[in-house]
Amino acid sequence: MTTFNDSTKTFARMYTYDTLQDIANYLLERTKLRPKIAIICGTGLGCLAEKLTDTDVFDYETIPNFPVSTVEGHAGRLIFGYLKGIQVMCMQGRFHYYEGYPLAKCSMPVRVMKLVGCSHLIATNAAGGLNPKFKVGDIMLMKDHINMMGFAGNSSLQGPNDERFGPRFPVMTEAYDPRLLDVAKKIGRDLGIENELHEGVYTCLGGPNFETVAEMKMMRLIGVDAIGMSTVHEIITARHCGLTCFAFSLITNLCVPDYSYKDDANHNEIVEIGRGKEPVLVELVQRLVKNIHANLK
Repeated sequence: MTTFNDSTKTFARMYTYDTLQDIANYLLERTKLRPKIAIICGTGLGCLAEKLTDTDVFDYETIPNFPVSTVEGHAGRLIFGYLKGIQVMCMQGRFHYYEGYPLAKCSMPVRVMKLVGCSHLIATNAAGGLNPKFKVGDIMLMKDHINMMGFAGNSSLQGPNDERFGPRFPVMTEAYDPRLLDVAKKIGRDLGIENELHEGVYTCLGGPNFETVAEMKMMRLIGVDAIGMSTVHEIITARHCGLTCFAFSLITNLCVPDYSYKDDANHNEIVEIGRGKEPVLVELVQRLVKNIHANLK
């Protein structure tokens, strides 16, 4: 029987700094692009990657030592291209703990992004809205997270630390860049969606089941605004290796802690809601990328 610690040790042996550098070199040898901005597209938000032009596309199964996404709605490929004339690296489809991957493996591509040369990460996800002010189709800018899986001793940084990536004990007090949060709020006002835009606290649960009423009540009490099954471990890994981070959740269903509420979450509906919000999400990311690029210069 394989234990959690066995999986962590196996991952540490498989994905050393040198192995990850080999993956980065494999990609860099096959594209002339050198992006500074990486984007992770969540469930139903793969439309962002479709907007890239002059692309170099790498299916996950063709990249040495790369895992494969098994979730419907996740295309499973890395794309290098131009978003409104700016070079970006886009991950179309991510990896989840509930697929059987250790958290460190789920967030391993973030370290590849760093080794490719990226300095900024934009992470997107679909999430259930727990804050009663949220509506389906709203966007929550992540100002912080609560690492529930970390409370249980499950971390993407577990195991031996390689100082070439970052320190043993990374600080997480400003995991989400305050300047980029302000920029995103201004973009929302410019787009006329300020009433659909919120700041909030996100949490990641292991899944793949949705939450019970008791679990939702508990999470509302501790200050959670939206619930998902991704992103937190990616951001922790990104901050560990020095990436500047921004993230947002598309609220695709409501988490109502009431036993009489019968509008159950449905994965296919979540994907469709993402497609319906495509124009505004793409515009938000495009303008944010433009701002990051201008400040890099």
